[in-house]
Amino acid sequence: MIRRFGAPKQRNRAYTPRPGAYAILLHGRDLLLTHQGGAFDEYQLPGGGIDAGESPIAALHREVMEETGWSIRNPMRLGTYRRFTFMPEYDLWAEKICHIYLAVPVRQICAPIEADHDAIWSTARTAAKILHGPGDRHFVQTYVATCRSPSHRTDHRQIPVRLQNSPNPRPSRRTTSRLSGRYSFQ
Repeated sequence: MIRRFGAPKQRNRAYTPRPGAYAILLHGRDLLLTHQGGAFDEYQLPGGGIDAGESPIAALHREVMEETGWSIRNPMRLGTYRRFTFMPEYDLWAEKICHIYLAVPVRQICAPIEADHDAIWSTARTAAKILHGPGDRHFVQTYVATCRSPSHRTDHRQIPVRLQNSPNPRPSRRTTSRLSGRYSFQ
C-alpha cells in the first residue's frame, strides 16, 4: 500500500489517477526547488505529471527542465506517496501518485519554460520547512536525516533501497560515503 499524505479520500467523489515524477535535486548541501507563483505561490520539488506512454524517468527529465531550466543526471528512486486533491488548473479531482527521485542537477540550459515558475536554491533544512506538500517535506526530511553532519556529502547512489515505501523510512544502517568535492557542472 502506498503511504498517503494530506486529506483522506472523500467518499462519493471520483478521483482520476495522476502519476507524477518529482526530484530532490542535490548539489553539495543545497537543493534546487521550484517556486510556483501566480495563484499557487508555493515551493515545490521540481516535477510533474507523467504523460501517457511516457516513462517516469523521461517525465522527470522533461518536468525538471520545464520548471527549472536545468538538466539532471543519475536519477534514483527513493519512494512513492499519494495524495487526494483538487487540481484547479485541470478542473480535476485527482489521486496524485508521486514518485520521488534523488538526482544531480548538471547545468542550467535555460530559464524555466513553465509560466510562473522560478528555480530557487535552498539548504536542505530550509527546504524541509518551506515545501508546500507534506509528502515532499517528508522525503526531504528523511533524506536530511541520513546526512547529519553539515560538512557531510552523500553519494546518492548508496542510499539504502529500504527508503522505498517503508513504514519506517529511516535506514537501519548508514550507507553513505564522503565525496571530495562538489559536483562539477560540465
